Amino acid sequence: MKQNNFIWVVLLMLVASNSWAYGSSSSSKSCVKPKFSNFIPTENSEVAQGSQFSFSASPNTDPNSIKVTVKGLSINSKVEAKNAGNLLVLGTLPASLTDTYARVSIDANTVSKCNGGGGWLIKIVK
Repeated sequence: MKQNNFIWVVLLMLVASNSWAYGSSSSSKSCVKPKFSNFIPTENSEVAQGSQFSFSASPNTDPNSIKVTVKGLSINSKVEAKNAGNLLVLGTLPASLTDTYARVSIDANTVSKCNGGGGWLIKIVK
């Protein structure tokens, strides 16, 4: 009886180890999303309405794909190439926003079409 149980345990272990092998290999390439940093003004800062802002985007970011919104309003931004391939993105807060918290939201693609986003929260005052 014990020998019978032992055989079943060994068989189950073989089946289980073979089933773990499936799905462990990946044939698709991984997607490296764009990264954003150096937010100016900094997170949770108080700024005047109509102030300028800037941030850096990683070198793999497609400059033509960068879209910036502030509290749902589309912002025209200027993209400049910087050292080490990073991009500097400049924009101006809408003058219509005052005495409110607003999120500066970023959406962009990499040159390999991976989508990523980011942003930060600021307080806009008069």
